[in-house]
Formats: sequence, C-alpha cells, structure tokens
Amino acid sequence: MENNKKKILIVEDEKTISEILEYTITREGYEAVCAFDGITALELALGGNFDLILLDVMLPGIDGFEVCSKVREVLDTPIIMLTAREEEADKVQGLELGADDYMTKPFSHAELISRIKANIRRYHNEARTPVIKDAQDASVITINGLTIDTKSYSVKKNGKSISLSKKEYDLLEFFAKNRGTVFQREEIMEKVWGYDGFYGDLRTVDVTLSRIRKKIEENPAEPEYIQNKRGVGYLML
Repeated sequence: MENNKKKILIVEDEKTISEILEYTITREGYEAVCAFDGITALELALGGNFDLILLDVMLPGIDGFEVCSKVREVLDTPIIMLTAREEEADKVQGLELGADDYMTKPFSHAELISRIKANIRRYHNEARTPVIKDAQDASVITINGLTIDTKSYSVKKNGKSISLSKKEYDLLEFFAKNRGTVFQREEIMEKVWGYDGFYGDLRTVDVTLSRIRKKIEENPAEPEYIQNKRGVGYLML
C-alpha cells in the first residue's frame, strides 16, 4: 500500500452507495469518513485535514457545487465530483468551480481507486515527474502577451490578472513549458492528471481546455495559444 493511511472524505447521500465506497476505499488501506449532506460535508472538509474528497453533486442542504466552491476558497485538497447525470454542463460547472475531475456513475472500483491514487500522489508531490521537452528554466514564461509565473502560480494577459482553477493552471503551465509539442489527450491525462490508460475521461481535457480558452483568448472559437491538430492532439504555439 502506498497511502500510509491517507484520509478520504466520502460525500454521498445514498447510504448504500456510501457504504460501498467506504468498503472499497478502506480495503485499499485508506481511512474513510462519510458525510450524507452538504452542510456536514463542508464542515468536515474545512476541518478534517483530508487528502482527497469524493463529492456527489446531488445532496440535501447545499449541493456539491456549492460545497466545492466553498472548499476551494480556502483549500486545494483534490476533489473528484460524482454525478449520475451525463449533462456536459454539470461537468463544466464542477471543473470551473475547482474540482480536479468528475466520475459519472456507475463506475468500476478499479477506476475509482486508480483516480484516487493518482490525485493523492500529485497532491503530495509523489507523482512521476513529467519529461519536459525543451523546458524553460525561467520562473516567468511569456507568450504573446500571456505571462505565467511558475513561482506564484499566477497568470496575466497584457498585465491583467486571470483567475484559473488549479487544474486549469497546471494544464496551461504544462503546455507553456512544452511549446510546439503536440500531445494526445491520453498523454495529457497521464502527465497533468496522473492517470494511466483508460482511467481518465478524455473529455475532461476538452472541457478544461475550453474553460482556459474562454479566459485567455480574444476569440475562443479561433484560439491563438493552444490549438487542436485534428486527429493528432493539442499544442501551444
């Protein structure tokens, strides 16, 4: 086991599902704490020193989106949102509020554990260091008016600050350090999210890039910075 009793908050109002998640997680050696409503979840999340939060969208009290938003105001704990719905808007909203990823029910136990391990590794800087081709050593990267400060984790465009979620920043910095190199979505999931093989929803990359483009591009429909090479992948020019 690699976790050394890392602690996970399970937020799920359906007790049968919560019990299954708790069993699956504790069997892997993690410590699990369960919450069944949004208010309790928020109190626990802010005071429990968790290594990861599994957060259902539909909750009594306050929903998962509000819990995610309030947690992100003060903590960078990894959040995987759980949803029974396939609507793209739900996924966009969760990622925009700062969730690291989402999983649509039903999902396999193997997929759940893989994503938990990947997110916790990255949170504790235990993930494999990506091989960066022609990486820039300078702490400040400037690209056509876009400035990325890798020490302060801040982004500006033409001197104006841009607010990005942690995952949006990670993805933008990754592309900036690898300008001119095309990456397939599978490679991006592995290097930025830490997921191997099929254990990551590739649409997460598209949704996150879409959010970045809306924030940094003059015209998101005709991106100047990160472009899609049809049938190949994405690259930053």
